[in-house]
Amino acid sequence: MARRKARQQAMQLLFHWDLRKTEDPPATLDSILRGYYGSLLVDEDTVAQPVRDPFASMLFQGVVACSADIDATIQKHATHWRIERMPAVDRNILRIAVYEMQKTDTPPPVIIDEALELTRKFAGEESVHFVNGVLDAVKRELTPPTVS
Repeated sequence: MARRKARQQAMQLLFHWDLRKTEDPPATLDSILRGYYGSLLVDEDTVAQPVRDPFASMLFQGVVACSADIDATIQKHATHWRIERMPAVDRNILRIAVYEMQKTDTPPPVIIDEALELTRKFAGEESVHFVNGVLDAVKRELTPPTVS
């Protein structure tokens, strides 16, 4: 599966987690994974069972495990926005991108481009500017300046 589709799956899984984490008792990661992969996925013109992608699962579980640190990083760079007030789609796309920047060797420009594509598909152009601004600030913080 292409990484773009895996990121889309991870975003959808995180969306479910984000909405269900306040349930009493909170939904488990396993129940979210089972529910997602046990359902039908509508993608463009097809209906099929989602294929479990290891990269999507890694992103989902990694973001959840590091969510407090990731949210703090996002909050630091999302001027005038509290994380809980952000649209859920934007918030979860940002979480995936920040996790990837912090924990993988994928180049930040690729991560940002992929995040912006997800944002265009699921949120809209207004959100693209917001997500781009936050991720650019995170990238500047995480990428040491080059010395010539």
